Amino acid sequence: MTTKPAKVIAIYPGSFDPITNGHLDLIERGSRLFDRLIVSILRNESKQPLFSVEERMEMLWDVVRDFPNVEVDCFDGLLVHYAAAKQATVVLRGIRAISDYENEWQMALMNRRLQPDIETVFLIAGEAHSFISSRLVKEVIGLGGSIAGLVPQSVEIRLRNRLQRAASNNI
Repeated sequence: MTTKPAKVIAIYPGSFDPITNGHLDLIERGSRLFDRLIVSILRNESKQPLFSVEERMEMLWDVVRDFPNVEVDCFDGLLVHYAAAKQATVVLRGIRAISDYENEWQMALMNRRLQPDIETVFLIAGEAHSFISSRLVKEVIGLGGSIAGLVPQSVEIRLRNRLQRAASNNI
């Protein structure tokens, strides 16, 4: 039987391309549950992100600076190896809908098999955020729709600037 560590460190991994208010809700709630929360961007260039890892880290730092126990980082490779290196005992994941659960459940079981001392904790998305995804936000703003209230204002500004630059380069 293992004992609870003196301080519980959790990793909240994701692509955060870009961070949404749904992500921010989980960060706020996770910061209350854990002694230290590391919001960490998975380096996965196969997804062709809109923003570089460095830009995503800047956006995250901008919106989490008021949480003293939250830090921002990035990693590549297996999440459980990264978590173990950070002495984390928890992986925090969000569930927006039942459709998220199956994939998250499979990943949690594989992570447990690879690193039994690391637990996965699921938080259900708040009702106001249950439909928000980074992909949907990028699609809506790309088609000229409003994303007010879906992302932090600083992120909305960056998205608009990025899309305007892309549009002017395609002219």
